[in-house]
Amino acid sequence: MTGWLLLFTLLILGGVLSTLGDRLGSRLGKARLTLFNLRPRRTAIVITVITGSLISALSLGLMLLVSRQLRVGLFELNDLQTRLRMSRTALALSREAQINAEKELVPLQLQRKKLLRRIQDGEKELKQLESNLIALRRGEVVVSSGQPLATATVKLANPNQAKRVIDRMLQEANRDAFLRLHPGKKPDRQILLVPRSDIQRLEEMLKKEGVWVVNFRSAANVLRGERLVYAFPEVRKNITIARKGEVIAQTSIETNERSSEAIRNRLKLLLASTFAEVKRRGSMSSGVQFDPNQMNELGTAMLQRSVGRVPLEAVSLRDSNTADPVAVLLKVAVGPTSDLDLDEDK
Repeated sequence: MTGWLLLFTLLILGGVLSTLGDRLGSRLGKARLTLFNLRPRRTAIVITVITGSLISALSLGLMLLVSRQLRVGLFELNDLQTRLRMSRTALALSREAQINAEKELVPLQLQRKKLLRRIQDGEKELKQLESNLIALRRGEVVVSSGQPLATATVKLANPNQAKRVIDRMLQEANRDAFLRLHPGKKPDRQILLVPRSDIQRLEEMLKKEGVWVVNFRSAANVLRGERLVYAFPEVRKNITIARKGEVIAQTSIETNERSSEAIRNRLKLLLASTFAEVKRRGSMSSGVQFDPNQMNELGTAMLQRSVGRVPLEAVSLRDSNTADPVAVLLKVAVGPTSDLDLDEDK
């Protein structure tokens, strides 16, 4: 039942009960009836009061019967207010707890972001390592450890030119490294990293009087496609490492060494000894130059030899300075025990 209908019903019911009460009081007054030994006038008043009370009771009963909201408001209002206060208190506490939780959650979220970033970086590094490992297995090492990237012989007329010379060599080394790592691309960025302290020491060395040989070498193996190349400078005074016709190293083929493998190993040992000697003297070359055909002919002659022990030597073919590659000729040493002197001119 709507509020307007309830109000209309109460008005009609109040009017009907009022009319009935008034008529009842009038009749009782005319009849001069008495209740509880009261005078007729008092009896009429009592009847009127009872009638009014009935009107109020019926009106209230009807309202309670048809309106659930009124019943709740009359009998459960205090409980509802108590619950509302408790709910508001709980809501305030929950909001405060939520705010505190959000405040505590902020550093946790930051830490979580950092961890996620580290995990992502670790995944990238892992993928890079996997690709590097695959490239290494495929033999795609384009710059080996210790490989020279730029070499120059420097003699400064003015010590102030040292920095300019170093910068030019760094550009050259960077260009060489870039083309090795990214063939076919234009060198458009710096990928060579050299410690600043090494550059400062190099600059101080070049300012000193004399002729110097500067070499920038790779500090580690670098795979194709990598982003950076770490290098270090090497500087030595320019000196004569070997002169033309100078015997740099010697060895001999013994009587029991008559197989091709034994002779080949002996010749390799002679080349290794030659390279070790020129490095000891201060050479910056990465190897020893020789004629493979001449070496094969010498090996064949050793297989066909009729004598026992044969001395061999590595002879410099030209004058070589610190930065120059050393070229040698492998030959039979001239001596009274050799019958292969003719082969040394081959």
